[in-house]
Amino acid sequence: MNFTKLLKALFGDKSTRDMKLIQPYVEKIKEAYPAIKELSNDELRAKTKEIRQYVQDAGKQQREEINKLRESIEGTPIDERESIFNKIDKLEKEALDNYERALDEVMPIAFSIVKDTARRFTENEETIVTANDFDRELAADPQKDFITIDGDKAIYHNHWTAGGNDLKWEMVHYDVQLFGGTVLHQGKIAEMATGEGKTLVATLPVFLNALTGNGVHVVTVNDYLAKRDSEWMGPLYEFNGLSVDCIDKHQPNSPERRRAYQADITFGTNNEFGFDYLRDNMAVSPADLVQRKHNYAIVDEVDSVLIDDARTPLIISGPVPKGDDQMFEEYQPLVQKLFEVQRKQATELLADARSKISRAANTKDEKERQAMVEEGFLALYRSYKALPKNKALIKFLSEDGIKSGMLKTEEFYMANNNREMPKAVEPLYFVTDEKMNSCDLTDKGAAWLAKEVNDDKLFVLPDITTQLSQLEK
Repeated sequence: MNFTKLLKALFGDKSTRDMKLIQPYVEKIKEAYPAIKELSNDELRAKTKEIRQYVQDAGKQQREEINKLRESIEGTPIDERESIFNKIDKLEKEALDNYERALDEVMPIAFSIVKDTARRFTENEETIVTANDFDRELAADPQKDFITIDGDKAIYHNHWTAGGNDLKWEMVHYDVQLFGGTVLHQGKIAEMATGEGKTLVATLPVFLNALTGNGVHVVTVNDYLAKRDSEWMGPLYEFNGLSVDCIDKHQPNSPERRRAYQADITFGTNNEFGFDYLRDNMAVSPADLVQRKHNYAIVDEVDSVLIDDARTPLIISGPVPKGDDQMFEEYQPLVQKLFEVQRKQATELLADARSKISRAANTKDEKERQAMVEEGFLALYRSYKALPKNKALIKFLSEDGIKSGMLKTEEFYMANNNREMPKAVEPLYFVTDEKMNSCDLTDKGAAWLAKEVNDDKLFVLPDITTQLSQLEK
């Protein structure tokens, strides 16, 4: 026993030796940080763009050669294709090695950028930068409530909605988190106690490895955490030009889920990542694939994820029995027709909104101008509640002052527990709520459907008491 203690005193235990190996990396990050801290907001984002280009250039030559080889496969005899695939595999490994070396080189700067972005969000309610196309795209998304556009400036706020709660950013990376981030980047397991900032630690290696453009997966144990973390940590990445999405927000094998996998950083549950992998292995064409080539993944609560208790089975195929009641087939054409009616209405409302808001700017009479502005933004809000994914609407919302004007209109009608909201949505056939992921039929829509099927009582609940009394007779 004493001999064991003597050995530990001389050489240290495994944990101590590992810490000595990691500590130099932490010191390099701390050395790089002061220079990053002195940069302006625009210079900070430019530094991200610079190191991102440096990392991607590391594997550029191999990628170009791989693309040429892939193009040549189609016209190559089958018996000669194996040698081409072997060359591609070799080039893939070379590119991966080059990326790894480049990432290790820029790691102190990348970690410093993430840390200082967190500091700026913590110390400032608004972080103002020169707006670019990516900023405008974010601002046009109603779910991205952390960014607004003012002229040629993008304003990033330090509070936003995540997991249904309004959160204020108040976290900055400490040395222990820099240490943990380095461990995770090296592909090792980092054990951290509750409260030590596991979620914050992940931002460091996730940001670093996303610089390659090959994608990063953040794997969580349930869909709430996947959605919450993508919304909570997302602005930290998006401020620096990295796209973020969550596969659990989209239906399997849908265009939206494919786009989620094309994002720089993709959040999701282990079940959904696994099921998409299984489906891809059954695809008959490359066009049917959902995932792209795997690059780097962070697994949150890995001890839980690795315990496969087979409680969530995936049924890939199987017979679907048809019963006598085929209400979907009966009503689906009617619902489609109703959707087309509202789509036409949404287009007309958007055109009306554009016209009134534009005319208001040239109206001299203040009272008339104010009335025209209110009518215009009400029409715009109705168009948004009717069809929020309308591309023309999204483009219009990205223009200066339009989104903020619509949000003010929404606040007015949502005041006093939505007291005035029925007036706002009265002309619509159904109302879409993106945040709640719901779609509710209005009285007008119900009346339209009832008229289409010639049944005035289609949406009238039967009086059970009356019907029972009739049966007794």
